[in-house]
Parts: sequence; structure tokens; C-alpha cells
Amino acid sequence: MFLALKEIKKEKVRSGMIIAMIALIGYLIFILTSLALGLARQNTDAINSWNIDNVTLNDSANVDLRQSIISQKQVGNLTDDQALIGQSPVVVKAKDHANTSAAFVGLQPDQFIAKNLSVSSGRKATSVGEVVADDSFKTKGYKLGDTVTLNNFSRKFKIVGFTPGAKLNISPVLYGQLSTWRQLKGSMPGVFASAIVSKDADYKTKATGMKTYSKATFINKLPGYSAQNLTFGLMIFFLMLISLIVIAVFLYILTMQKLPNYAVLRAQGIPSKMLVGATISQSLILAAAGLVLATALTVITALAMPASVPVAFDISILTAAGAGLLVMALLGSLIPIRSVLKVDPVSVIGG
Repeated sequence: MFLALKEIKKEKVRSGMIIAMIALIGYLIFILTSLALGLARQNTDAINSWNIDNVTLNDSANVDLRQSIISQKQVGNLTDDQALIGQSPVVVKAKDHANTSAAFVGLQPDQFIAKNLSVSSGRKATSVGEVVADDSFKTKGYKLGDTVTLNNFSRKFKIVGFTPGAKLNISPVLYGQLSTWRQLKGSMPGVFASAIVSKDADYKTKATGMKTYSKATFINKLPGYSAQNLTFGLMIFFLMLISLIVIAVFLYILTMQKLPNYAVLRAQGIPSKMLVGATISQSLILAAAGLVLATALTVITALAMPASVPVAFDISILTAAGAGLLVMALLGSLIPIRSVLKVDPVSVIGG
């Protein structure tokens, strides 16, 4: 550690360049991780807020809630652990507001999702002409008491409450009555609901033409969800790989330039173990310093980031990303160690 600190102090410019490079890579990893997490949550926030274990859909709907239609006969008798929902994409229109794409979710007032719905302001919807909107509608200028229309539906709806974290497939959610959802579907025959959701992990439908999926399967089948997560995962992986290469190249160059110094130390009887420890310590110190700067930049970004940007800063996940970067630094420091171990004092000093 002592030798590592002395070397860093002596090579301020080179060490500063490595720290700056690691800081920028770390900052990019933190931001991409937060963006991936934010987008993932905006796909699933509403589903997670329902506290369910499985979803039962029409077996021809390709595990897509928007495409699923089930009849009253298929629903059968439900217990307190099951609830009906109806979901439909809508365009929310209001005077002096830009049109907003949203997901209308119809609920039965006497079932557990409607009963457990959390409101950040206002109250729950109690009649057909009332809706509860996702908090993001506030950033668009909507207030309690505003009236809106949905698509070309003639009925007007009053916003009586706002609820936090109500996003479904990135779209903000409007919660209303299941009977309203049926009207939005028009004159389609046999329309009763989109799905049965259950908080009973053992629930399985026995109705013909329906299939029960686990919550995890249902989420993974959300349009674009898996592809989005895979894309961000690959981007973060390649950034980690780039950080490994950058750290290894810089340390290798520094090590080769310091071989005469190492040769002198070896000639003085300094064990190879100490020189190897100095190389590894130097790498970890530089990486840690870069991560501190990356963290500071991330905090500043989090404070300045507009609420409309879909990012989520999770300390535990960002800590894991930082630990991964430190592992890359450790691996990078192992590459020039072979040169340190094989240095020959006679050939280097004599040359």
C-alpha cells in the first residue's frame, strides 16, 4: 500500500488520467443502470402494486393483457384472493392540455385491488364517472377535479385522486370502474374482463380457453420488456469489459516504465510479493478514487434530473455495479504482474 501511494503521488498526471477515465466509465455505468432500472419499473410498477402472484388470461392472447378478453362464464366464482381487471390503451384529452397516451385499468370496487389502491392525494374512485390517475399526470398540469375524456368516448371523467407508481408498459395508468372499461370496448360480444389476477399462488383456472401464468412469466412477456433489459445488460457488460481493458493497458504501460525501479528494489532484496501487492493496491486505489468521483457525478445528476426522465437510483444495485467495476480493476491489475515477477535486476539495470 505504501509503495502504491508513493507511485500515485509521483505520477500525478498519469494517475489522474486513469482516475478520470474510471470515473467517466463508472458514471456511465451508474446512469445506464439507473435508466434500465427506471424503465423496468415503469413497465411493472402497477403490476407490482397489485401484490399478485399470477394472472389468468385468454389462452389466445399471447400473454398480452391488452389482447385478452374473457367472458362471465369463463370467470366463474371468485374468492377474496382473486380480482377482475380490464385494461385498454386510451388517449386522455382535456381542455388546455396536450393529449396523453395512457392505460385505462378497470377495477371492481369490492375486490382487493380497488380496496388496497394507495392514493397520494384525493380519494379513490367511487362512481362510474370518476378516475384515479398516476402521479405523472401532475407533471402534465392535471389537478384534482379536472375533467377528461378518453378516446372518442362521450362521457366525461373527473380526476378524484392521484396514485404513486402507477405505470404499465411505460404508460401512466388511469384507474376506473370495470363497467367503464366494458363501455370503452364497445359492443364486443361476451366482454366481461381482461384477466383474473390472484394473490393465491396455487390458483389455477379450470375454464376452457383460459390459462394461468405466474407473475414473473407475465412480466417477462410484456411487449419490449425482455429485449429492453437485455439491451441495457449488454451495454453495461461491454462497459465493464472496456473498463477492464483500459485499466489493464494503463497499468501495463506504467509497469513497463517502472521496471528499472522494480529491478533496483529486487536487487535490494524487496520480495516479489511486496511488488505485486503494490501493483494490485495501486489499481484498487485508482479504481476506488474513480468510483468516488463517479458517485459524486451520479448524485449531482440525480438532484438535477427532471421527474419526467425514467430513472431510478437504487443504492444496493448501484453498489453492486461499483463492486463489479472494482473487480474489473483487480483483474486488470493481474495482467502486468507477470512482468513484475519476471524482472531480472541484472539484465534491466545492466542494460
